[in-house]
Amino acid sequence: MSGLLVAGTTSDAGKSVVTTGLCRAFARRGVRVAPFKAQNMSNNSMVCHSPGDEPGEIGRAQWVQALAARVAPEPAMNPVLLKPGSDRRSHVVVMGQPAGEVSATDFATGRRHLAAAAHAAYDDLAARFEVVVAEGAGSPAEINLRAGDYVNLGLARHADLPVVVVGDIDRGGLFASLVGTVALLEPADQALVAGFVVNRFRGDLGLLRPGLERLGELTGRPVHGVLPWHPDLWLDSEDALDLEGRRGRTGAPVRVAVVRLPRISNFTDVDALGLEPELDVVFASSPRDLADAHLVVLPGTRATLADLEWLRSRGLDAAIAAHVRAGRPLLGICGGFQMLGVEVCDPDGVEGPVGASAPGLGLLDVRTTFAAEKVLRLPSGAALGAPAGGYEIHHGRVERADGTEEFLGGARAGLVFGTMWHGSLEGDAFRAAFLAEVAGLGPSGVRFGAARERRLDLLGDLVEEHLDVGALLALAREGAPAGLPTLTLGLQR
Repeated sequence: MSGLLVAGTTSDAGKSVVTTGLCRAFARRGVRVAPFKAQNMSNNSMVCHSPGDEPGEIGRAQWVQALAARVAPEPAMNPVLLKPGSDRRSHVVVMGQPAGEVSATDFATGRRHLAAAAHAAYDDLAARFEVVVAEGAGSPAEINLRAGDYVNLGLARHADLPVVVVGDIDRGGLFASLVGTVALLEPADQALVAGFVVNRFRGDLGLLRPGLERLGELTGRPVHGVLPWHPDLWLDSEDALDLEGRRGRTGAPVRVAVVRLPRISNFTDVDALGLEPELDVVFASSPRDLADAHLVVLPGTRATLADLEWLRSRGLDAAIAAHVRAGRPLLGICGGFQMLGVEVCDPDGVEGPVGASAPGLGLLDVRTTFAAEKVLRLPSGAALGAPAGGYEIHHGRVERADGTEEFLGGARAGLVFGTMWHGSLEGDAFRAAFLAEVAGLGPSGVRFGAARERRLDLLGDLVEEHLDVGALLALAREGAPAGLPTLTLGLQR
């Protein structure tokens, strides 16, 4: 089996970026490569087809990494997906299908079946592809979780994978975090850590080079390259924390306010709007933020009833109603659409307490009832005179009242639109038709799919230029070199 594990000193150190870039770089060299992440924790997911053509759900990053590798996304690339429903409990997806829940206390024990599923999926991919580039999660130095780990060194030990550790120099403390990550590992784990990658570097590489050389001396492991920060580098994000770094286009004539729900999911639904030159897309969490918006978007959520209560507690329900009374357009997507209806009911406690219910915002004549069985679909159709498509991931069943106009699996009343289809705005023809309808805009010529492909090629170019791709490919094929030194901490006896 040929493969490589990309680990990181922290969450958001750049594991996804390096994994995606290597997938594109290896694919350019004619290598049949697959991405892999044993376990992902994200509410931003995609629907794809399994080899048996059954729809399944995986993390957004692995879906994009498959595009970078120029192969079809499939559930084996992210066999375990945890979707947080609260601070202490997550819904579990195994091989693309719902598989119950897991609590915070289960992280140390009780997950052997998830580890078995993840390792079996890796073995399956490794048998079908020349190289598997696996992305770790968080940091491998989370020693409190090592006993139950199957994502970082647990996976590496299972498949005898060499490991490269990515550090984000923009955060500071780069050298201490790289050395400390290795030194905290047990000797058998350290034996697989074969090198480092530095991410998000700005400035004169000559000033950094003495530190890189000293890092090699201290650890006996090379730095395989330094990726620079680049203003045009953009990948579909999975982490809602990434919203902190998103900025609108100041001065654009049409302002779009996306309500930042506490349990927001699939927020990349609005990424295509962010590329439109006439739109200023911002994330909003107060009534004042909605006051001057031309279009308001209520995005998806992993907890519709809880986020509906939050909406009311902030006075955003009144702000949305005032927006609609003023004759301005509103778009609800999946959970956001369900909030626009007359009532939301959860009789079986799918998302919260058994029997919970609440009145919706009453802007569309629909009712939502949650059911245990999850709907996973890749629908297509037409709306506003344009072809449209997307993907569905939901437990809610929406019933439209007689006479209510249908709209992309949802409903429409005047300028209030609700759809169950995530990703519909990525379709260029539909997005152009929608913006013409709600803002009177003409076609912009923006091609979202082409823009994503350019970003992937840019990342591939950066990896080719700044990382030793040949050495990393050889590492994947040949494994970690023998005789790597074991680091010890000063406090060890």
